[in-house]
Amino acid sequence: MFAKPREVFVYNKSKETFLAFRVAVADSILGRLVGLLGRRSLKPDGGVWIVPANSVHTVGMLFSFDLVMIDKDFRVVGLKEMVKPFRVVLPKLRAESVIELPAHTIFRSRTELGDELIIDRYEAKKTPVPTCPEIVEPFVEEIVPFR
Repeated sequence: MFAKPREVFVYNKSKETFLAFRVAVADSILGRLVGLLGRRSLKPDGGVWIVPANSVHTVGMLFSFDLVMIDKDFRVVGLKEMVKPFRVVLPKLRAESVIELPAHTIFRSRTELGDELIIDRYEAKKTPVPTCPEIVEPFVEEIVPFR
């Protein structure tokens, strides 16, 4: 009934640092409404990417977090460090979406206004396994034991 939320990683191409590895995508009405509400904390490599959004509130939140606002080209147009509970972050008109990250992520990743981010799905690359004996056999015969 409930599908596992999609996850992406966020990489700062300008600084060559990762912001997070497991960021949940909140692109539905319910997902955007809930965001981080009800959570006690964020995992160190986690976060929530709210699409579309140009502002957030922290009414009902239980912890502080960092906020990165990005435009349609994934350029950083706004940064807020240590956003405390029960606050409202004013809208950034150029922002198309926001990323909520664990506290101190902006400092650790050295992210600044104007940086270009890469946001993509994390998928483990599978190596093809040959199944045809005609393909496997020639490689087996070429193996010479080390003496």
